[in-house]
Amino acid sequence: MHLDGKTAIVTGAGRGIGMEIAFLLAKEGAIVTVNDPGVGRGGEEISETPAQEVVSEIIAAGGKGDANTDSVSDYKGVGRMIQKVVDDHGKIDIIVNSAGLLRERMIWNMTEEDFDLVIDVHLKGHWNMCHHAIKHMRGAKSGRIVNFSSDAFKGSVGQCNYSAAKAGIIGLTRSIAKETSRYGITANAICPSADTRMTINDAVIANRQRKLETGLITQEEFDRASRPRGPEYIAPMVAYLCTEQALDINGHVFHVERGRIHNYHFGEELKALHKGGDGLFSIDELIEDIPGSIMSEVPRVAPPFEAAG
Repeated sequence: MHLDGKTAIVTGAGRGIGMEIAFLLAKEGAIVTVNDPGVGRGGEEISETPAQEVVSEIIAAGGKGDANTDSVSDYKGVGRMIQKVVDDHGKIDIIVNSAGLLRERMIWNMTEEDFDLVIDVHLKGHWNMCHHAIKHMRGAKSGRIVNFSSDAFKGSVGQCNYSAAKAGIIGLTRSIAKETSRYGITANAICPSADTRMTINDAVIANRQRKLETGLITQEEFDRASRPRGPEYIAPMVAYLCTEQALDINGHVFHVERGRIHNYHFGEELKALHKGGDGLFSIDELIEDIPGSIMSEVPRVAPPFEAAG
């Protein structure tokens, strides 16, 4: 077993991707705290106890685990959760931040609550977990953090709150990697693509078709997204990043889906435009030079504007 004796917390592990990760980490020998407050896709309260159900399955399979129902957006609650793991087991080795929710609206219809809730659970939730855990990991000179971003970091229609949070998580991850590498701690990010209650419903399928028709995604991207892709395909990469063998992988961002993994060189310089002398560009120079230099052959982020006939 690759993670024998390790202690782990997996957030959002009552269902979907987090659940599959919790199962695999436990199978590999980790003692897993399954965190899930039991809320709906949009954060609404529901009468379910998914964290305890997952722990029951882990124990039935011969693994070890505990349930926790705190919200990752609760700074003090997260502190208590991590302290309990340390008190019970003497250490915290692994943090997997997969908790999330969606409040999808176009920016002009989005409420302040929609924005704040998504930022609190995704971005602040990641920060809360990492902040409290790293205090213990530093002393142990060891730790593995796997954060969950999304391809939505590139921008996603109807999800400006979610996209902003997921882009922020990449910046957070890279910052943690740079700050903590000397303590034997790694932090990497996953952009998963899998069918879960968060990502697949009738509205999502219809929106995917609209994106294809308007050129926001390619036919290849549409076909890949339409193929059944269970959350179990994400878990192995996460588990790998938690092993000692992945110590040299730090600060990276990976897209993971069924049968496909690639890394992103996010934030790295692609092309540059230089000017000598006083270094002050004129507007005319930029108009003249940018299209043929730093924007040459750069993939479009959005389809080109087409004026009405």
